[in-house]
Amino acid sequence: MTEVSMCISSSSELSPDEERIMIRDIALSAQASSKEGDTFFLITQRWWQHWIEYVNQDQTNNSYDGSSFSEHCDLANSSALKRPAGIDNSDLIDDAVSEDSTTVIEIHDTLLEGRDYVLLPQEVWNQLFTWYGGGPTLARKVISSGLSQTELTVEVYPLRLQLLVLPKNDRSSIRISKKETIGQLHRKACEIFDLQSDQVCIWDYYARRKHALMNDMDQTLDDANLQMDQDILVEVLNNTNGTTSAQENGSAPREVSSVLVEPPKSSLSIAGGLSASKGGRGYSTELSSSQNLNSPVRDVENPYGTSGVTTRGSFGGLTGLLNLGNTCFMNSAIQCLVHTPEFARYFREDYHREINWQNPLGMVGELAVAFGDLLRKLWAPGRTPIAPRPFKAKLARFAPQFSGHNQHDSQELLAFLLDGLHEDLNRVKHKPYIKSRDADGRPDEEVADEYWANHIARNDSIIVDVCQGQYKSTLVCPVCNKVSVTFDPFMYLSLPLQSTTSRTMTVTVFTCDGTALPSPCTVTVPKQGRCRDLIQALSNACSLKHNEKLLLVEIQNHLIHRFFEDPLQLLSTIKDDDHLAVYKIPKIDKNTKYLQLIHRRREQNSDSQTISGWKPYGTPIVSLISCDDAITRGDIQVIVNRMLSPLLRKGGNVEKAATSETSIPKATSDQCSVTASGDACAANMVSNSVNKVSTNLKAPPIPTLPLLLVDDSNACIDLSMGEEKVVKLSPSSTTVLVYMDWSQKLLEKYDTHPLETLPEVLKYGPVTKKARTEPLSLYTCLEAFLREEPLVPEDMWYCPKCKERRQASKKLDLWRLPEVLVIHLKRFSYSRSMKHKLETFVNFPIHDFDLTNYIANKNNSRRQLYELYALTNHYGSMGSGHYTAHIKILEENRWYNFDDSHISPISEDEVNTAAAYVLFYRRVKTDDATVSNGV
Repeated sequence: MTEVSMCISSSSELSPDEERIMIRDIALSAQASSKEGDTFFLITQRWWQHWIEYVNQDQTNNSYDGSSFSEHCDLANSSALKRPAGIDNSDLIDDAVSEDSTTVIEIHDTLLEGRDYVLLPQEVWNQLFTWYGGGPTLARKVISSGLSQTELTVEVYPLRLQLLVLPKNDRSSIRISKKETIGQLHRKACEIFDLQSDQVCIWDYYARRKHALMNDMDQTLDDANLQMDQDILVEVLNNTNGTTSAQENGSAPREVSSVLVEPPKSSLSIAGGLSASKGGRGYSTELSSSQNLNSPVRDVENPYGTSGVTTRGSFGGLTGLLNLGNTCFMNSAIQCLVHTPEFARYFREDYHREINWQNPLGMVGELAVAFGDLLRKLWAPGRTPIAPRPFKAKLARFAPQFSGHNQHDSQELLAFLLDGLHEDLNRVKHKPYIKSRDADGRPDEEVADEYWANHIARNDSIIVDVCQGQYKSTLVCPVCNKVSVTFDPFMYLSLPLQSTTSRTMTVTVFTCDGTALPSPCTVTVPKQGRCRDLIQALSNACSLKHNEKLLLVEIQNHLIHRFFEDPLQLLSTIKDDDHLAVYKIPKIDKNTKYLQLIHRRREQNSDSQTISGWKPYGTPIVSLISCDDAITRGDIQVIVNRMLSPLLRKGGNVEKAATSETSIPKATSDQCSVTASGDACAANMVSNSVNKVSTNLKAPPIPTLPLLLVDDSNACIDLSMGEEKVVKLSPSSTTVLVYMDWSQKLLEKYDTHPLETLPEVLKYGPVTKKARTEPLSLYTCLEAFLREEPLVPEDMWYCPKCKERRQASKKLDLWRLPEVLVIHLKRFSYSRSMKHKLETFVNFPIHDFDLTNYIANKNNSRRQLYELYALTNHYGSMGSGHYTAHIKILEENRWYNFDDSHISPISEDEVNTAAAYVLFYRRVKTDDATVSNGV
């Protein structure tokens, strides 16, 4: 504090203008000499803007144009401003995450450069810090990026990788720069898990499948194409034969730690890079998956597809697009347009004669030429993926919002492309001025044809021929009942997805002190909530005491698949058919580990003559075990006996009483009998659940159970002998794994049925099961879109009769449908305080999408029948997901998945998923077509 005070004192000797000039000169010098490895510092935009206005208050008034920070020093504000207080970066800090970290400071995952923060060279930061003090300090490194690796970028958000170590089945999250090498990642993994480097190999574990052994120690993580939140398999080799024993106990990885090597970043595709030498922007690499996505697997070793693609025959259109860094949104949209038959024919012919080189609303033909060239390459013979660099350069030139390497909305890009191609290919060289007339009681058919003719007089292109239809829009004034009818063109339909705001979840509650049997608990939580919401709801439902807490896990194949220890984890990562368990455990400050009891039994073969080995069954039970005191084999026997005591059948009361008296001292038992519902009993239970158990010499001996402890080397230690022997606990793992082998004799004494019935998260009854098999229909979405509803207050309509703005009711009807109908499912929801994605499964028809009954033009007797031929998919959450496309090659009558450069065949049953985002339908030619006038 003394240093900061002195710094502020020294700064007060300078005038605002002197500060401005000094910082400007330092910034210009720093920018001119920026190089890879330099350090930049984040400073909050709020404080920076205050300082800019302060030091420029005596200058000529200029506006902030968003240019580089050295130019900001010449901005001004006419009003006299007070000198800023100390630098305060607190609004950049994610307190909810940083509280759990003692070594690093987490920043919010939605920060944008220029809106939330500014990047300052080290020299500028040092000078400002000397003057003003404050903090916290948020340093970031400069790395090389871009396709040529010549662009300098500040890596605001480094890679986050999920390390999964086998056979220990531990897991750790690590932050590491994408410019570090595989060798450095290998060394860090060995340090985290305390492993010998010569006994470890690491695998690219994208989408939970082994893709490639990462043994090129000099290759960077960027060159290895590692993605944000990607899984990395750390495989420990067996000392005896060089192989692994990864599946000996079959348990899934569990979250145990979080190691941050570089400053943290969420799974959003934001890097906030400042190009120190060119003034441009740099961004992080493509985020193509997260560990819970349902996306098809990318083949890292063979990015050009599998052998099934290269031997498909002579049909074209099976060429992929290379990902240039977060361009999957563009690649998926392009593939759908390229595989639209009308566009494929048009752009492979001589379309140049229709280019409108003078259209001021177009891109002087450059967008059309770039798209046409790209389409021809994609339809050319061969299977080598194309790098769409020329097209992306044109896109960035005419649509700067799509420049750089940020993730974008593929539907927004699609809307821009269709509109831009239309203007570049508009056959109307000079648009006439046409004044629209109101209906004034005229027949709808007459008014609709007039509106359409006026539209075609100004807009006539291949895009209009193929993709544009016509709405009937009816507005009714709520005061004077004035009716206004217009007929407007549309390029696509954006359909809402109806969704509930809450969901019901069933979780089975276990106690670790033997006081109750497992019991299912059903609670209601926000659909877009987080794990903390579920924990809170369960705490209330099961009357959790103040000295207890809940441990939430997912069970798969009778083993704990994952621990939900992050309170901010989205509940959307939990599926309805998952199986969850929650354990009541003491809330204490001591150094403890989880004792995880896994049940096993022998399985008899179908011939009933031979018995197979021990197999996991039932649901694991979790308790706490102290790490501060020495733990003997007998102590674990006592703890497990207590955990299993509620399962004792009638007739086992003596053993049960023995267990109770042994595990709880006599005085404690007496106290619990009086205050069984009070805090004293709970406190004693906590003490005896965690501390080393004192054996009452007068108490009968407890039953010796067939328990096996799994040690660091994955060997099993028999706990049924040598009860006084001390058990050595692994310092690197938070879990003590114990197997309970259930013999037939033991099963006669214990009723394990409560352990074998673990319900799904959503239990389907007769009503909900029907809803599950009949998900939200595309027809239902369309009906919601066409339903009459009042305008939102921001879009109030000016009533020509009232001469005032009114909140009129609006009704849309389909009047004229295009040859290709594009339907956008509105999965992304935005509000001032939050944004999220709807994971609603929409059951859309692939064949026979019949819109005949939805056409308001009753004079049109043509059957409106469509067939799906392409769609884009979005996997993951907003900003951090991945786009692919499913496309039907009509010549082959076969569906394919287009995942950037990787193309693979899929069945028609795989087309419809909850990831579907933009649908492309073609009109089916029918024999009963009697009306063809533009419909």
